[in-house]
Amino acid sequence: MGMWIAAIGAGVCALGFGPFAWTYLASTGRRGTVHTVPHRPVAVVLGAAAWSDGPSPLLARRLDLAVRLVAAGKVDRVLVSGDNREVSRRETDTMTAYLVEQGVPAELVTADPHGYRTWDTCVRVRELYGVEAATMVTQSFHLPRTVSLARAAGIDAVGVGDPSLGSRRRSTLIGYARELGAAAKALRDAVLRPGPANGELTDKGA
Repeated sequence: MGMWIAAIGAGVCALGFGPFAWTYLASTGRRGTVHTVPHRPVAVVLGAAAWSDGPSPLLARRLDLAVRLVAAGKVDRVLVSGDNREVSRRETDTMTAYLVEQGVPAELVTADPHGYRTWDTCVRVRELYGVEAATMVTQSFHLPRTVSLARAAGIDAVGVGDPSLGSRRRSTLIGYARELGAAAKALRDAVLRPGPANGELTDKGA
């Protein structure tokens, strides 16, 4: 009986941590810093919470990384992807405005208003916007999953993550905890390759 319990426990652990391990293995050697990441034509900044007066602290830190990538010549332009509905406080409008305020020329910023999930963003960036190679930009806890899904969607992806633990400890710890469950959905998406949530791959409009 003890052996059966141990075997069941091992199986549960494998099911729980296997997808999480996949995200790290699939992104090995492709996660770097602004200084070490290779050049890519575009930085793709994943959306996060927008507040009434601008991006949330975590989102602002992602956008700051994009600004640094542009300034360092590591990317030529920026594509922001998020939920631009009013209920989400117009994430991509907020992201675009912030980048422009930080000195990124408006003509270098493209907005995908229907990036409701990480997989949606990756599929839309590849299929609708024609991005074949990109630097994915998000928090460090989210980066392995993001790069792995981008690669599964057909993008030659590398990534730069914001190590937010020192400044946003609670949000960051919650983010790492969420990744355990999110990784299983990510692996499912990579295998089944569903269409984006809104079903649109023909309209770039907001």
